Amino acid sequence: MPASPPSTAAPARTPHGAPPRPAAHRTGGPLRPRRAAGLPERLARSAAAGQGHHLSADELPGWLDSRRRAGRFRVSRVPFTELDGWSFAEDTGDLVHRSGRFFSVEGLHVTAEDGPVPEWHQPVIRQSEVGILGILVKEFDGVLHCLMQAKMEPGNPNLLQLSPTVQATRSNYTKVHRGADVKYIEYFTSALAAGRARALTDSLQSEHGAWFLGKSNRNMVVEALDDVPLHEDFCWLTLGQLGALLHHDNLVNMDSRTVLSCLSAALTGPAERDRALHTDQELRSWFTHERARRALTARSVPLQDLPGWEWDAMAGRHREGRYFDVVGVAVEAGNREITSWRQPLFEPRGRGVTAFVTKRVDGVPHVLMHARAEAGFLDTVQLAPTVQYTPGNYAWLPAGLRPPFLDQVLDGTAGTVRYDVVHAEEGGRFLNAESHYRIIEADADFAAEEPPGHRWFSRAQLAACIGQANCVNVQARTLFAVLDLALG
Repeated sequence: MPASPPSTAAPARTPHGAPPRPAAHRTGGPLRPRRAAGLPERLARSAAAGQGHHLSADELPGWLDSRRRAGRFRVSRVPFTELDGWSFAEDTGDLVHRSGRFFSVEGLHVTAEDGPVPEWHQPVIRQSEVGILGILVKEFDGVLHCLMQAKMEPGNPNLLQLSPTVQATRSNYTKVHRGADVKYIEYFTSALAAGRARALTDSLQSEHGAWFLGKSNRNMVVEALDDVPLHEDFCWLTLGQLGALLHHDNLVNMDSRTVLSCLSAALTGPAERDRALHTDQELRSWFTHERARRALTARSVPLQDLPGWEWDAMAGRHREGRYFDVVGVAVEAGNREITSWRQPLFEPRGRGVTAFVTKRVDGVPHVLMHARAEAGFLDTVQLAPTVQYTPGNYAWLPAGLRPPFLDQVLDGTAGTVRYDVVHAEEGGRFLNAESHYRIIEADADFAAEEPPGHRWFSRAQLAACIGQANCVNVQARTLFAVLDLALG
């Protein structure tokens, strides 16, 4: 087919200001360094800054309280029949939205060749579209600041937490819900194309593989190159201030934590980069082997035929009272793009325990990582924390089949606890989903013989893995953000 004649008309724009497809990128000109000059030093200055341009550490709690008072927030449980726009499909029983967008709750049948449970059935969230989790940064007085949002999510235990500048699914920012524009979305779309902003980090990262099927988000940190208007629900904070806030329960939300972790590679000290217990190639080979050998099969099945699960007007739940429930909620939120809606949420039956066990090997910090298989991961296996479990879900197993290191983390014999904070998981899909996030410093002889499925990574090696798409899971990314920003 012959090419169309060139057009002199301006390209069409989508509602959020981005061109419908990328413009051609012209090559040529002098070669440049492969890495942005000075970025590690700029990030280090921000991480060391305990006071910010906009709010001091003392002023931040009052600002958050003012945003809570200014909003109208209410979440109430409702029966599935009152979920406006949602219904159970006649042929499968899957819980779907009438638009065909947002997400659906479907059934999943999982079989695994290894592990304590060889087969199970569960509901799962299918949300194929890739969302944007983005933090906008800008220098004030020579120090990088992050633009953070006081955002309400219906599943958050305290409703309002600090979220990234933009936290939106594609359905949100293309306005399928017909609500207001997503604030600052243009910096992550059209401003990048126009040269008014530049990306500092940009990668696809997974969400919870136990509850989502194949879900990834684009994790972005973008630097604004012009003036940025400040909305009343947003504030500028340094990395140092965010590190301090990570010591508080349920304050920095999951989406912020995963984006912050993507800055970690540049913050890793140069002394750590060249020395490690294992070479990079040894770890790559081990991880590739783990992915190749783990036979876990996930097959979609009708939600209405899910063995072991029972449904009534208010919830779907496991027959033995474990794992999680599926519930419906009605939401009012005065400061959101749409101010009221109804939706299903997953509600876990217990609080999780998620822990890094760390130690120093010849002075170099290392983390014991677990090659964890989850049914929703695109590649079956990702690097996960040393321990990542909800203890109540495994209490029925005999001691020999309980997850490695779980009991040592629970009873305190693994080592010295350096960090123990409760963080909520993604509040847009999960209700009251919390975990104790712990970092434990062990003695030098801890796990000297690495058990199957575990390897010691230096912090620099783990940082490099976070820079790859869908390699390190969301719980491990939270703990790595804590290592760099909260513990230093």
